[in-house]
Amino acid sequence: MFKTIQEALSYIEKQQELREQRLKDKSIYVCVGTGCTANGSRKVYKKFVKVIREKGLDVKVETIDDDESNVVRKTGCCGLCSLGPLVKIMPEGITYSHVRLDDVEEIVEKTIERGEVIERLLLTDSVTGQKITKLEDATFFKNQTFYIMEGIGTSECEKIEDYMGRGGYKSLLKVLSSMKPEEVIETVKASGLRGRGGGGFPTGLKWEFTYKAKGDKKFVVCNADEGDPGAFMNRTLLERDPHSVLEGMIIAAYTVGAQKGYAYIRAEYPIAVEMFNKAINDAKKMGLLGENILGTGFSFDLEVKEGAGAFVCGEETALLASIEGKRGVPRPRPPFPAQKGLWGYPTLINNVETYANIAKIIRDGVENYRKRGVEKSPGTKMFSVTGPLKLTGIIEIEFGTTIRYVLENICGGTVEGKKLKAIQIGGPSGACLPEKYFDLPLDYDTLKSVDAMVGSGGIVAITEDSCMVEVARFFLDFTKRESCGKCVPCREGTMQAYTILEKFTQGKATYEDLENLESLAKIVKTASLCGLGKTAPNPILSTLKHFRDEYIEHINGKCPSGTCTALRKYVINPELCKSCSLCARACPQGAISGERGKPYVIDQGKCVKCGICFEKCKFNAIELV
Repeated sequence: MFKTIQEALSYIEKQQELREQRLKDKSIYVCVGTGCTANGSRKVYKKFVKVIREKGLDVKVETIDDDESNVVRKTGCCGLCSLGPLVKIMPEGITYSHVRLDDVEEIVEKTIERGEVIERLLLTDSVTGQKITKLEDATFFKNQTFYIMEGIGTSECEKIEDYMGRGGYKSLLKVLSSMKPEEVIETVKASGLRGRGGGGFPTGLKWEFTYKAKGDKKFVVCNADEGDPGAFMNRTLLERDPHSVLEGMIIAAYTVGAQKGYAYIRAEYPIAVEMFNKAINDAKKMGLLGENILGTGFSFDLEVKEGAGAFVCGEETALLASIEGKRGVPRPRPPFPAQKGLWGYPTLINNVETYANIAKIIRDGVENYRKRGVEKSPGTKMFSVTGPLKLTGIIEIEFGTTIRYVLENICGGTVEGKKLKAIQIGGPSGACLPEKYFDLPLDYDTLKSVDAMVGSGGIVAITEDSCMVEVARFFLDFTKRESCGKCVPCREGTMQAYTILEKFTQGKATYEDLENLESLAKIVKTASLCGLGKTAPNPILSTLKHFRDEYIEHINGKCPSGTCTALRKYVINPELCKSCSLCARACPQGAISGERGKPYVIDQGKCVKCGICFEKCKFNAIELV
């Protein structure tokens, strides 16, 4: 345990030297993020350890000391979740994807012992189609801007020493030794950092409000209740670099005058919970957290609170109620948490990614930070990109990067060459934007100008074979189930809007339903109590604005993409039918009949639109109309 700032600084500088040396040594980095773990990466890690020990190689496993040489190490997610488990061999940087247990011995024998590259395990570039030896040379990574996600493929997620080796905790030492709270606040304000959890409120202002608030106690809270479908940036960051978030929280506590903090992490993120708890314990052992930190007189304690998975607890007042042990429901604001938060005391709440920016801003300087991004949205942003794209996962880009650049230059475009019709951005409460907006820059103000938002950072790609009415129904189904039920507009309004959307997808809607849906969506948006209700209608309003023709086609009994089962109609083209009876034999309802030499027909009264006949026909005689 360090007793002084100088002791801690000397140790950090030593770790920086050691990390530089470690990256030059022969070593194996195995990703143990959630995506890779789900595909068996932790078993792969153990197999590497076992094989290397059996071969009697000079290897030290899971150690950090002065004479460390060859090591098998655990690293955090690099964002390329669809290709795990990923294994990186240093110092060459050779990266293998989809590594299985059976591949481990071959990697050790050929790559570790003989320096050979195993071609079949290399990454395939999504754009060029060529095999890539190094992770950093893949188009997916070359076209990103890594700032928060530094140390791609080599950051040791469980090691406080590795974080220190990247300059970690130097900012905390600088703040404690030479900066007053007011100076920290001015630095954060000057950086232009905006909250990464949703609306993009200026972080420095929020810190200033909490600092100036009167209270015998103050709290700092990290909102890691990431519940958006398809969004997993916070989980990734907590798993791969928990100390970056922890350092930001300690600096925040010093700045606003807090003595206690909570990291609210949803229980569905067990690896993130484990990593952050370990980070807290390691920081305490080194004297960076707890009583009288580094002899400065500043004390701060922190604990993890696991959320039960309620989406509404992403709203800050509902989150605070949950921490207090109450039902997680929002309350009216003002007063805002900065004035009256946990147990009535001033409370600072920021998102995971927001805290992760703090140490870098202080360490690298405001000017360096503002080199990235655009004037009103400086810095970088992590996004999770999902959908029918060649590559999906977590990316980090500068604000101002266009949507099209992300979809084509980073994710490699769509699979099977399908045409993109839209994206859904900002989580379930975000907006659907058509292809004509793909050249817009991704930043808070530009997206707001087209009634969309950055939100938490989820991007879902939608291809031309998707139904936008069904997309709106899917997201509203999520938000109406996640409504806490406290206010009538959200509780009843989302349910009624969902019922109308179901009428559209079932071919039962009228033009009156179209008018009622739009009117109802506007009422819910205006009258709801919290952010969940106010933004829940966004998928409806955006699809009505940009894809209204699809709603009208549904009224006329047709789903243009053929997605809505109730509106499908399968018919047999008599000119193409060979009367082979394959379709009739496959039909589970007995809806197809005919005889040899004559075209078969489908009884629409019996047909349940399952599409089995469509799949079975070898002559393309069955058509979807």
